[in-house]
Amino acid sequence: MTSSQLTPRQIVAELDKYIVGQDDAKRNVAIALRNRWRRMNVTSDLRGEIVPNNILMIGATGVGKTEIARRLARLADAPFVKVEASKFTEVGYVGRDVESMVRDLVEQSVNMVKARKKEEVKEKAAQAVEEIILDALIPPLRANGAKVAEAKTDFDFEEEPTSDSELNERTRNLFRDKIRNGELEERKIEINIKQAGTGNVGMIGAGMMDEVSMMNLQEMISGMMPKKARKRKVTIAEARKILLEEEAAKLIDMDEVKEEALRKAEDAGIIFIDEIDKIASGHSKGSGPDVSREGVQRDLLPIVEGSTVNTKHGVIKTDHVLFIAAGAFHISKPSDLIPELQGRFPIRVELNSLTKQDFVRILKEPKNALTRQYEALFQSEGVTIRFTDEAIDALAEMAFTINAEMENIGARRLQTVISRLLNEFLFDVPDKIQSGSQLEITKQLVQEKLSGIMKNKDLSEYIL
Repeated sequence: MTSSQLTPRQIVAELDKYIVGQDDAKRNVAIALRNRWRRMNVTSDLRGEIVPNNILMIGATGVGKTEIARRLARLADAPFVKVEASKFTEVGYVGRDVESMVRDLVEQSVNMVKARKKEEVKEKAAQAVEEIILDALIPPLRANGAKVAEAKTDFDFEEEPTSDSELNERTRNLFRDKIRNGELEERKIEINIKQAGTGNVGMIGAGMMDEVSMMNLQEMISGMMPKKARKRKVTIAEARKILLEEEAAKLIDMDEVKEEALRKAEDAGIIFIDEIDKIASGHSKGSGPDVSREGVQRDLLPIVEGSTVNTKHGVIKTDHVLFIAAGAFHISKPSDLIPELQGRFPIRVELNSLTKQDFVRILKEPKNALTRQYEALFQSEGVTIRFTDEAIDALAEMAFTINAEMENIGARRLQTVISRLLNEFLFDVPDKIQSGSQLEITKQLVQEKLSGIMKNKDLSEYIL
């Protein structure tokens, strides 16, 4: 079953592998993802009318808002872009800058489609590269039979070759086998590398045309400029990497890539707008920063409602792009957003603050749990590290207490605590703690290493 055909329950099960708790948020994003597949399978004229239910996630930092959106995009193999809403309130902000998130989405989509197409032609490109490397090692005979530079060979053939062309062909076949077996990887050869001609158009008409027009003009001029070829002496291993990129690019139809990428971005794209609470106006009204924030909301509105955006790869409609917004909403509340924008995020999900038990699960259950990450880091040096259940419990307790007494930064607090616990060991490997050693992290060790944090009243001196 492909990722696009996963049922909502299966989507939640996949998200559970990486994210602890937040069942309500997972259910809603799972439904949103499945609805995309459902819309693409609607046969009537209603398909164009069905718009995605954009989601607004409300919760403190570090509870999993971004991670849910990012994992969802990876699960759906969908183009994904994360932007901070607050960046649009910075000095020098221009209204059209809000469209940059859509252009980034298209760029991401193009890269995804191009990578997949390259994978499809990889075998064919590899064969072409092999021939180019062979030509550099053993040049073939010219058509008129004249000899070209002969490669020095020390091969004893069972039967003497009867002609130069037969000798050339046999030598090439022997070298082909050596290349395939990796025997000549460090041998240096001279290859031609094509470099795109660049036009200095950055300064032309500055301020007279928008960003997209400038990008299109630069691309058009660079396409018209002749490609310069220059010779480089590199090892066969390096040559294979460089030439594989060139040959794969030749086999790919970029117009087809752009068309498919635009469709993919339109139908499957996900834009995650973080810190949306920072552009909510709050209680004060009038001039000043709040006007700027409201201006950003009004600029976001047409993009989220569905509009046409011009990108260097073509025109994209944002009607069916899924927007997921997130914010802590400590000072402001969702109702402080302008009503039109509120209406564009009909699904509201509140994410729970993490409890001590959640921290224990975060350290144990996810595929990418911090304990597993550190085990892998130590394993790369040949050192085995093991966390006891009591140690994990003590780490969770400490992280939860610090979050309660200080700024609550959610699961990110675990990274700070574990980093402080293990930094001394990481510094001593491999000088003092050699390969083959075994380390056991116990409750006593956790308390001993981290006791200073808990005793000191000015926690900020030790913890972020």
